[in-house]
Amino acid sequence: MKTPQDDSKTLRQEMQEIMNQAHALVDATSGELDDRIKSARAALVERLNLSQGSISRMETQILDKVQAADEFVHVKPYYAIGGTFVGGLLLGWFMSRK
Repeated sequence: MKTPQDDSKTLRQEMQEIMNQAHALVDATSGELDDRIKSARAALVERLNLSQGSISRMETQILDKVQAADEFVHVKPYYAIGGTFVGGLLLGWFMSRK
């Protein structure tokens, strides 16, 4: 069974691969002299640096919320079962409507 940490690790790897590809694009265009390419490269580098920090913060927040939900389910399992049952009923009712 996959754990939230496994999902988080997979997401982190995928985002790191995207960032690596973007950095490779920046490096590949480093010899270009056109001002538009230079400004686009600078904007991309700045955006990559900002996104790395925000991804780390989001990952931390998501893991905290997952752990809180896990603790809640362990403390009050019948509330979780009841909430899931009611949610399933509502979802079924909405999906069966024409």
